[in-house]
Amino acid sequence: MTGKRHELIGNLRLLWKEPLLLLSIIAIFYFLFVFVISPIFLVFKTSLTIDRQFDLSNYQAVFSKRYYYQPFINSMLLGVLTASTGTLLGFVFAYAITRTPIPFKRFFRITATFPIISPPFVVALAAILLFGRSGGLTPFVEKIIGEYSIYGLGGLVLVETIAYGPIAFLVLHGVLQAIDPALEEAAMDLGASRARVFSTVTLPLAIPGIASAWLLVFIESMADFGNPMVISGNFRVLSVQAFLQITGMYDLSRGSTLAILLLFPTLTAFFLQKYWVSRKSYVTVTGKPTSATIKQLEWYIKLPVYASCILFAGVVFLFYGMVIYGSFQKLWGVDSTLTLRNYIEMYEVGKDYIFDSLALSTLATPITGILGVFIAFLIIRKKFAGRGVMEFVSMLTFAVPGTVVGIGYILAFNQRSALFPFILTGTAWIIVLLLIFRNMPVGIRAGIAALHQIDPSIEEASTDLGATSGRTFRKITLPMIAPAFFSGLAFSFVKSMTAISAIIFVVSGRWNLITVAILGFVDNSQYAQAAAMSLLLIIIVLIALGIIQMFVNRIGKGARTTSIVE
Repeated sequence: MTGKRHELIGNLRLLWKEPLLLLSIIAIFYFLFVFVISPIFLVFKTSLTIDRQFDLSNYQAVFSKRYYYQPFINSMLLGVLTASTGTLLGFVFAYAITRTPIPFKRFFRITATFPIISPPFVVALAAILLFGRSGGLTPFVEKIIGEYSIYGLGGLVLVETIAYGPIAFLVLHGVLQAIDPALEEAAMDLGASRARVFSTVTLPLAIPGIASAWLLVFIESMADFGNPMVISGNFRVLSVQAFLQITGMYDLSRGSTLAILLLFPTLTAFFLQKYWVSRKSYVTVTGKPTSATIKQLEWYIKLPVYASCILFAGVVFLFYGMVIYGSFQKLWGVDSTLTLRNYIEMYEVGKDYIFDSLALSTLATPITGILGVFIAFLIIRKKFAGRGVMEFVSMLTFAVPGTVVGIGYILAFNQRSALFPFILTGTAWIIVLLLIFRNMPVGIRAGIAALHQIDPSIEEASTDLGATSGRTFRKITLPMIAPAFFSGLAFSFVKSMTAISAIIFVVSGRWNLITVAILGFVDNSQYAQAAAMSLLLIIIVLIALGIIQMFVNRIGKGARTTSIVE
């Protein structure tokens, strides 16, 4: 105990010598409390009050009336199915790229991750264009399976698997790449069959990654708002019901209760992923793994693996190709004449949405990136009381569904308080701040991973020569973690441009986003205009990613950076 006390006193003395660093730590704790903890707490508090009085009737109604608890069951069912299919798809793709000599690996890798850079509900829009009541493939499908409806659980599982399966692929690609193929080759040299090697070597070593991928996809599915809003039909889910309870019934208390109900499974999955799965390791061989793939594959392995990759790549091209084709049709489902009129109408109606999205995302992106890597720097390189709390709270918004965050920001910033004496509702700042603290966790995790690979003695040498922590961070640390900085910037901009679940609660007549406009077109069955605006959004994101990468390459003095789709 005495040793810990001396260490704490020593750390405090070091901080007192750098007042700017101390003020930065205090400021970050303040911002995390105001913009992360406070909104979530207010949602929970509102769910327990009616007319400013403590009341449990909201929870009693939710758990006693089928109208309220059925969406929870539906959301859980959708999350489990999507996580299972998405993880299976991600594993097959990752296995093909890391363990087989499949040709065109770069092409398949880019194709597998392409849905990440588009709004998730674009996949739902493409599903409607393909398989909806006036879908391009509907007549052919009906001849095979009879009448069907894309609206409902089946359609949601399809579109969310395509939208969130790439997340599982990225996780499992890293896991399988870290397992040396020599282990499997050695087992086969000893006489084990391919199936036995897979079940006793490959699969056990990949179990932590599989569990982590499953939980991440489950979180994304539970928190998804755009796809259910577009294609759920009569299959009601919590995220949409909470939104409708607030915007349709004007019942913040009941809407907050539904949002809290959504929060529990996502937080549980987050804790399991972060504190249980991530701490388990089945790696038994240290050292740098080889980049070799297993060349001798039997046909019964090659055929299903290659067929699955080709099929998914074909589905991605089909869905996004339909968005492109649909954007040029005069009137979807009625007049298939090709025209540019949709783009003209889209610009006339949505130009303010486009400019607002670009302005707000451009403002939020650099702040998010810098704040993310700075918090990562503090967590890894500095010792101070509450460092673990800072890491946990800064990562919390990743696990909190956008519906909860959006409701929380409405409650927290529509009036003045002792903690924050400004009203933000209806301003651009509430959107910018939401985007910053909503997208920051990925930048933090990327920064932490990068800093673990850098020898601290490099920064210590700079400090020994008289540089302050701030100058060391700017001149030494930041250039070396340029790839992680780019990851934070890229993710922030993509998510800012494609956000919908939290943003839809805080947009106003003065400030709006392009995703809200697309959702409006879909609600009005203006699918061609929605497709045109979706395609424009994807192009903007791709151009911005290229610009961000060139910018960070200059910061990194030519350091190699990796694109989000590589």
